Amino acid sequence: MAKLVHPKRALSTNPLKSSAPLGAALAYLGVERSVPLFHGSQGCTAFAMVHLVRHFKEAVPLQTTAMNEVSTILGGADQIEEAIENLRKKSNPAFIGIASTALTETRGEDVPGELKEIISRRTDFADTQIVYASTPDFDGGLQDGWAKAVEAIIDAMVPPSTERDPDLRQVTLLCGSHLTPAEIEELVRMVRAFGLEPLVLPDISTSLDGHVSDDWSGTSQGGTPVARIPDVARSAFTLAIGEQMRKAAKLIEDRAMVPYRVFQSVTGLKPVDAFVRTLMGLSGVQDPPPSIKRDRSRLIDAALDAHFHTGGLKVAIGADPDLLFSLSNALTSMGAEIVTAVTTTQHSPVIERIAADEVILGDLGDFERSAKENGAQILLTHSHGRHAEHRLHVPLVRVGFPVFDRIGAQDACRVGYRGSRAFLYEIANTVQSIHHRARPEEFGAASIAEEFEHVPHIASC
Repeated sequence: MAKLVHPKRALSTNPLKSSAPLGAALAYLGVERSVPLFHGSQGCTAFAMVHLVRHFKEAVPLQTTAMNEVSTILGGADQIEEAIENLRKKSNPAFIGIASTALTETRGEDVPGELKEIISRRTDFADTQIVYASTPDFDGGLQDGWAKAVEAIIDAMVPPSTERDPDLRQVTLLCGSHLTPAEIEELVRMVRAFGLEPLVLPDISTSLDGHVSDDWSGTSQGGTPVARIPDVARSAFTLAIGEQMRKAAKLIEDRAMVPYRVFQSVTGLKPVDAFVRTLMGLSGVQDPPPSIKRDRSRLIDAALDAHFHTGGLKVAIGADPDLLFSLSNALTSMGAEIVTAVTTTQHSPVIERIAADEVILGDLGDFERSAKENGAQILLTHSHGRHAEHRLHVPLVRVGFPVFDRIGAQDACRVGYRGSRAFLYEIANTVQSIHHRARPEEFGAASIAEEFEHVPHIASC
């Protein structure tokens, strides 16, 4: 059982975590024709937008209520109403997702009450779905904000129901913040291979997958259709990917009596096998489809090839809890040792199950120090880890958010049999790329020198 460690220091030297409002905005972008709206200052929104644009290399329709000194003191209800009105005129969104920031949370505004009053008074807002999530910057990270946004969407849009899909083929796929668009696509492919129809929430695989649209839009171009979200109550089952989705899945069960299962990881042979067994039970098939069996066989072969390079490998990982657990679990199953584990938030029970002696709740400064002290041979974290890579002369595999110094972050896939195979190859190839400089002691040079000390010196002619 890993022990969570809180370093005692007064500053963050190289931040690891992204804020909770940014996580909420990312989840809102997984809804079709949506606009995330930060209830706070312009600076908060600009900083988050820079991260999103640099990571996805796409235009992101992130907006702000632009709180100023006066509205901060007197209240921001007027700013919310004005922002909604302007967004409807300019972009005509079907969905507006509001996320709070530290500014409004510190003041203690009753945003849900104010929003309810605005919607009841402004009947012209009726054709736009408006959802609010409380996501203060000072509590948790990106993963927490994403989870709160998904819970807010379900709470506002999924009605109590006992009606089911008549064929019992529809399943809800609740995706965590640690999944890339390509990874969501891979899970959808696997679900459909068993004859099931997944309803993905939120679905960034169609909005942030990197595509050129036929025309410009001021809203998200893809995602879960707003009209389909209430159908979550009609699903036969809920597949929740990541511990962060447990509360959302439980909320659906409480509302509509839809059973669920949480998959804390879908990377590596055993976790993916568990996912496939669940799909077999839901679909009623006795034998997986040939494509799934073939992918599993190829993963086993990849594990045989890669274990020469992963066995005994000392790894340092810095990531949100669900991603940290998923990747570290896959690596330790291949014989690697997690010598450094740094995470962003303490609000996750999977932390104590991570295969490390301790998990540091800290930043990349802690990550670099621990990696150096413990002799890490490979680093796994986002692009800000490149500074540690340069100083420690240890290779970096970029995972998580943000990845801004490489293109194609949205296409990285490390889940399912296919993604797990690609991940093992990625790690093994990174290890092979390390240039090995031989040292004298590796050849017993020290002991040879000692022997020659006792040989009589022969002068040359």
